Formats: sequence, structure tokens, C-alpha cells
Amino acid sequence: MTEEEARAWISDTFGVPRGTIVSRYAEILRRESSKQNLISASTIPEIWTRHLLDSAQLIPLTEDAPPGVWLDVGSGAGLPGIVAAALLDRPVVLVEPRAKRVEFLRDTAAELELRNVVVVQGKVESYHASDPVAVVSARAVAELSSLLGAAYHCANSSTIWVLPKGRNAQSEVAAARRTWQGSFHVEPSMTQPESGIVVANGVRPK
Repeated sequence: MTEEEARAWISDTFGVPRGTIVSRYAEILRRESSKQNLISASTIPEIWTRHLLDSAQLIPLTEDAPPGVWLDVGSGAGLPGIVAAALLDRPVVLVEPRAKRVEFLRDTAAELELRNVVVVQGKVESYHASDPVAVVSARAVAELSSLLGAAYHCANSSTIWVLPKGRNAQSEVAAARRTWQGSFHVEPSMTQPESGIVVANGVRPK
């Protein structure tokens, strides 16, 4: 998929006004990545396929999620959390331990006028939601079993987990099934066919 095709998919799927917000976010990432290591410099020419569409493709996988918060664990540069907030009306909580990233996320949400975003500094283990969250996402944060253990206290049986896992998706699911039960399956990535996205619900310890 080309950069233009990725950009068009987002606008066609979510509407031009929301696609425009994502375009503005792309410019922020390009601008700020020259000042701090938000995304790899080698991926900036492919920012739409490698980062923005890679994040946006998670949203259709959450269609059956109940109302409530989208929790993005280890948000970093805001992928996928900022993209989800731009493309949905759902409240989005970004949990990020690094102070400089937290500052970037808050500034970005303000610049994009994303009023549905809350940025929390800290690790997800210390974050306590007032109600079980509807969606949990995490991109390149931790091995699946560890991630489930870290965020499980924020979820319930209705929570949908959408977790890009690269080439290791199937093996991480196999390992997680030793200690976790629920519905797990792997969706192929639109942007990297050899990569997988773990989609899970009804997750609970064995």
C-alpha cells in the first residue's frame, strides 16, 4: 500500500474532517521528531503506512466493544492512542511513564483540539480506571502475557484488546494461553502482511 492509498483509506473510512486531523498529527510528528526520538527517522517517509494506518486499522476491530474508555498503554508518540482519539468520539486515556512523552502527548492533544483525550503519567499497573475500560491497545510495549497481567485490573470480560504484535503474534498467543483464558485470534496487518494483531476478549487468568 502506498502513502496516498493509506491516507485515502483513513479519509474514506472515517470521513475527510477526521482524516484532516490525522494529517495535522502527521505534521506534528514530522516536526517534533527532529527534536526528540518519537518515531524512527527511517520511517518518516512512510509515516502514513508505518504509523497512521497501522494505528487506524485497529479501530474496525473494536466495533463490538461496549461504550467506555479506550485505554492506550505506553502511548509514547501517541500511536495508536492519538489516532484513535482523532477518529472516534470515544474517550481515550493515554498512559505513559516518560515525562517528556507525556508533555508531547498533552501538547499534541491540545494542538489538535482533542477534548476526548486524558494523558496519565505513570505505568499502567498504577492506573485505576473508575469503570472497566472498553478497549485496551498497546503498540510495542511488552510481551502478551506480561501486558495482560499489567492491564487486566482495568478490564472486564467485555473489554476488547487490540495489540499489534508483529511476526511474533501467534507464538505470543500460544504462550499466553498457558496462563490466560478467553477468546484470542490474530488478524493480519493491512500494512505489513507478515505481522499480526492480537484481538482478544473475555480475558481472565486461568
